[in-house]
Amino acid sequence: MLPRTQIAPNGPSFSRMVYGTWRMLDDAPSAQDINRRLHLCLDLGITTIDSAEIYGGYAQEAALGAALALTPGLRDKLELVTKSGIYIPHPTAPNRRVAHYDVTAKRLIDCVDAALKRLGTDRIEVFLVHRPDWLTRIDDTAEGLNALVKSGKVCGAGVSNYSPSQYAALNSRMDRPLVTNQVEFSLLHMDPMFDGTFDQLQTERVQPMAWSALAGGGLFDRTNPAAQRLATEAALIAAKYGDASLEQLAYAWVMAHPSQPVPVIGTNRLDRIASAAKAAAITLDREDWFGLWVAAKGHGIP
Repeated sequence: MLPRTQIAPNGPSFSRMVYGTWRMLDDAPSAQDINRRLHLCLDLGITTIDSAEIYGGYAQEAALGAALALTPGLRDKLELVTKSGIYIPHPTAPNRRVAHYDVTAKRLIDCVDAALKRLGTDRIEVFLVHRPDWLTRIDDTAEGLNALVKSGKVCGAGVSNYSPSQYAALNSRMDRPLVTNQVEFSLLHMDPMFDGTFDQLQTERVQPMAWSALAGGGLFDRTNPAAQRLATEAALIAAKYGDASLEQLAYAWVMAHPSQPVPVIGTNRLDRIASAAKAAAITLDREDWFGLWVAAKGHGIP
């Protein structure tokens, strides 16, 4: 079973890895198929489920809700995370002409009310602002988040893809501090280690969530020199970690950072979900962590 972690001093307890539903509908699963995935996750100790209003062409939350409804009591064994704020031209909104962001208070409150209905629940453990909105005042966004937390519809509020300055600005207006920043982080995208994001979250004692921890599959693209070097390095150290795969070592590398990122698993395959979960038991030696860093970068440390 995966260990658990409290992601912030005022935040909820999460499983150490999260099941992500960005591509959950790619293989046109039935509600029963999704329900089986959720039960596998639960058996593995993956109790935190990440979703978003925009996922699956704005259809993912309803599909997840239908799957949860098949097993009475299943929802109460899980922590639900969802996001809103991105709007693209889509058949569900025929009058929408241009992709844009909207994280005004009214929009956030309306989105949560709609998400609760689609998910078939009375609360969301963590609600994230999906992207910074350049046309909304932080006071407006904070007003919506504060109202949602106060109402009990949202247990904790956070953000996704925010810079350190954007995070600090919004956090300055929150009645209860933000509980996470979900950002892209992997062996092929290390920006949060160097742009201040992880330093800020460590200062706040807040754990980031890490999306695309496998670089969207880029780690396995053998036409990419960095991926080639990583495959070679992983083969050298695999035996030390129970013949761990590159995938497992990549998740372990992400989790080893002192900010304690919580990686989001993006696969729909049951065998890969089970395999990924084993990464939580891997503690990389310092030299092996740096060895993977060097392989990814193609040069030594500064």
